[in-house]
Amino acid sequence: MKQKIFRNLADLRFSIFILLLISFCSIIGTIIEQDQSIETYKLNYPTNNPIFGIFSWDLILQFGLDHVYKTWWFLMLILLFGISLILCSFLQQLPSLKIARRCQFLRTTRQFNRLKISTVLNSFFFTKILYGIQNSQYSIFHQQNFLYCYKGLIGRIAPIVVHFSMILVLIGTIFGSLFGFKAQEIVPKTENFHIQNVLNNGVLTIIPSTSGRINDFWIIYTRQKTVSQFYSDISILDKKGNEIKHQTIYVNSPLILNDIYYYQTDWDLLGLRFKNENNKIIEYPLINILNTQNKVWLTWMLTDETSKTGLIFIIDNLEGYCSIYNESGQFKGNIELNETIHFNQSVTLIDVISSTGLQLKRDPGIPIIYLGFFFLMLSTLVSYITYSQIWIIQKDKKIFIGGSTNRALFEFELEFFRFLNYLG
Repeated sequence: MKQKIFRNLADLRFSIFILLLISFCSIIGTIIEQDQSIETYKLNYPTNNPIFGIFSWDLILQFGLDHVYKTWWFLMLILLFGISLILCSFLQQLPSLKIARRCQFLRTTRQFNRLKISTVLNSFFFTKILYGIQNSQYSIFHQQNFLYCYKGLIGRIAPIVVHFSMILVLIGTIFGSLFGFKAQEIVPKTENFHIQNVLNNGVLTIIPSTSGRINDFWIIYTRQKTVSQFYSDISILDKKGNEIKHQTIYVNSPLILNDIYYYQTDWDLLGLRFKNENNKIIEYPLINILNTQNKVWLTWMLTDETSKTGLIFIIDNLEGYCSIYNESGQFKGNIELNETIHFNQSVTLIDVISSTGLQLKRDPGIPIIYLGFFFLMLSTLVSYITYSQIWIIQKDKKIFIGGSTNRALFEFELEFFRFLNYLG
């Protein structure tokens, strides 16, 4: 009974079926936004108008489709697929490799009719045949008047390596789902930060007590005044506040420490800092009014409390200048850093308060997944090695010679005929 269950699990059709299920669930996880708030799903997937007539927010939450890759049933599918690959390797691939290593002599001349290529030689020198086969890098097994030769046995290992690589990828996926986490932090320049806003984490994840400081943040613009790149100068601190690593990060160049990746993701402007004629620091918060790729912020400065009049400051960059308008929308000019404007009192723009967006991520399964893909590429190279076999029977002053190969039949035929010409 157990052997029958194991055989069914190792069946190729069962493995393909499980792989299709995993692919289908992955497609669902791609279509439906993952790890969002309940309000997001209620807004995008209402019950009165479900997507494809099926996916409404209550169904999505009930079956865990908002976090497909961390659900118990998705992990069970991956585990079942891994078990199928392991059983297939031990029950089919390894025995097939052992059989390939054995001496498989052909005992009758009729068996040559089933080979891909065969012929009969009437005149020959048997020692010359052995010498020619040996020069062709074949392993030779001789028993009485029977001869069996093969080469390229390592090519038969490729399916086993493929299974091994896929198992590693599955293990890495499960490991990352159980022990990984991803967090998003918006940190003002010169401020410290901790891991607080965790977007998702595995059931066995322990969030580290990491702290850091944003020393500086700046943006490089193109000639067309579009953002070319933005940078954050980061210091990672220990529990006593001492710096243990310092690095400037930018998009696609993260800081890496203790398997935690610190990615540069976004940026924002928080406010304008002024100094009045009495050297008092005054800060005005900025509001993002155009939250697109070309961001625009504004703030309001009260200039006359009696008439409730003031100035509107609009800024769309971090180059240190902004535009000024009155309450009627009339343009009053620009102001740059360390420049003073005069109305009821004089104020000087001394700083544009900015913040940087950081994504903190740990995925301990990544090295295992990379190792799996390395073996997958290795198996691709190994699979190009052709496994070829040659059988020879000496009978009635004739020699029956034939061969077979698992791939590259045309090249094998050329090799076979070159070998016959060498004998002649």
